[in-house]
Amino acid sequence: MSELEKNINEEEEFAPELIDLEDEEGNTVTFEIIDGLEFEGCGYYALIPYSEDDKEDVEEDEFVILKETEKDGETYLATIDNDEEYDRVGAAFLERFSEILGEDAQ
Repeated sequence: MSELEKNINEEEEFAPELIDLEDEEGNTVTFEIIDGLEFEGCGYYALIPYSEDDKEDVEEDEFVILKETEKDGETYLATIDNDEEYDRVGAAFLERFSEILGEDAQ
């Protein structure tokens, strides 16, 4: 394998998983999926706003949580309207991130 092929394969391996979502006002915003988990029988995803410009202000400790739902046989990501559910899932993600960052630090 040439050095170029190796570099291309490495870049593909680390390419962010992006998703475009439409907000309530009809604007399309691109997010990066940073993690997903199953919690209390439902699928949830943690997302951060995506920007190709590393200088753009994105808080490192802020992320959005969306819940996987199904309607008419199609899978969608939806906001979590219940504050208690959001807090429990958010705590589960924070615990996962803490474990991951703790392992990376070693």
